[in-house]
Amino acid sequence: MRSFEALVVEKVDGNPEMSIKTLTTDQLTAGDVLIKVHYSSVNYKDAMIAVNGQFAEKFPMVPGIDLAGEVVESVDEGFQPGDLVLATSYYIGTRNFGGFSEYAKIPAKWLVPLPEGLTLKESMILGTAGFTAALSIDKLEQNGLRPDSGKVLVAGASGGVGSLSVNMLSDQGYHVEASTGHMEEVQYLKSIGAKRVIHRDEVTDEEDKPIRKRQWIAAIDPIGGRTTQYILSSLDYGGYVATCGLVGGVDVKTTVLPFISRNIQWIGVDSVKYPMEGRKKIWHRLGTDLKPSKLTRDIATEITLEELPDTLEKILKGQIRGRFIVGFIKDSDEA
Repeated sequence: MRSFEALVVEKVDGNPEMSIKTLTTDQLTAGDVLIKVHYSSVNYKDAMIAVNGQFAEKFPMVPGIDLAGEVVESVDEGFQPGDLVLATSYYIGTRNFGGFSEYAKIPAKWLVPLPEGLTLKESMILGTAGFTAALSIDKLEQNGLRPDSGKVLVAGASGGVGSLSVNMLSDQGYHVEASTGHMEEVQYLKSIGAKRVIHRDEVTDEEDKPIRKRQWIAAIDPIGGRTTQYILSSLDYGGYVATCGLVGGVDVKTTVLPFISRNIQWIGVDSVKYPMEGRKKIWHRLGTDLKPSKLTRDIATEITLEELPDTLEKILKGQIRGRFIVGFIKDSDEA
């Protein structure tokens, strides 16, 4: 039995409170594989769990929907001690204790062997955000998108999914335009590949107009709500939008007009329960052709477990850019 530190969220008088506590491995939720966590990425969903108490099925809970590390023990023949693995989404950090912990137990069916081309650290700079960005791009390409098809919009571009989408698309030769509510990040977004940056208000539908001037052949939309409405109304003929988030709301008002008059496609992207066969394919691409060129230098910030609560608060306030990861391995370049 090992003791270790973890971020624990409890309900106190009906309100979530987070603190760093010492746990033992016998307190972990059930799982086939015990993992020594090296890195965990910080996501908007984690902040919703830790700060707002949303999405978690029970308390106390250790948040952290992503983790990467080394197998310590396994009762599943598919994994052996010393194997390097990663896991994202499913019920990690919502039903099962998650990655904001020095150790985690995870069902084997949720684990992905670390792909060639990625270190453990890089896999968590990507995490669910990178997986979602790559899955969105993959789905758009399956529907025919190519670099010479036309301009591609990335909404919410200074966030995790947005930043990684901008960089991946630019690396593939796409003409990328980015929208953000943080115009102080214009140079950052251009440095990772955006050709043009516009304010998010320019892609927010306040008039409920089903049809507008054609602007983009495709879009990656982690926002939802009125941003989705605007994108649907302004895609070029035969265009596509991949919607993968809801930070701007879940209600979308549109008509059949853009679909039947412009032949557009609205593609849904789910990274939580995406089938394992397809999941491994996307992670392979993240280690090869879709690996972002700016992955470590410009997009990621590493923090300690002690710095995590403040970071989670800032995510909900829209005060961070790019990706944040929690590092549990000290004085190591691996990783």
